[in-house]
Amino acid sequence: MEYIPVLLMIGVAGALGVIVLFASWLLGPKLPNPRKSIPFECGVPSYGSSKHRFSVRFYLVAILFLLFDVEAIFFFPWAVVYKQYLSVNAFILIEMGVFVGILLVGYYYVLRKGALEWD
Repeated sequence: MEYIPVLLMIGVAGALGVIVLFASWLLGPKLPNPRKSIPFECGVPSYGSSKHRFSVRFYLVAILFLLFDVEAIFFFPWAVVYKQYLSVNAFILIEMGVFVGILLVGYYYVLRKGALEWD
C-alpha cells in the first residue's frame, strides 16, 4: 500500500516519456537529406581515422582538475562556520591550514613532475 504512489509516479513518468517520443516522431520534420546524415564536428568536415589516439596528458590534466576542484569544495563549509566557531576554538583554523598545506604539497608535486606541461 505504501508504494502505490511511487509506482504510480513511475508509471506516469514512463507513459509521458513514451508519449513525448511518439509525438516527436509523429510531428517532427521528415525531410531526409544526405548532408544531414554526415557526422558533424564543429562545422568542419572530419578527416583521418576515428581511431586516432590522444595523449594521456589530456586525461591527466582533466583528472588533476577534478581532484583539486573537489578538494576546493571543502572550503565552503569551513567558510560558512568560520566566524561562528573562531572565537570558541582555533582548532578549525589550524585544521584548515593543514588541509591547505596538503593541497599545496600536492600541487607542488604535480608541478615538479611536469604533469601540467604541454610539450
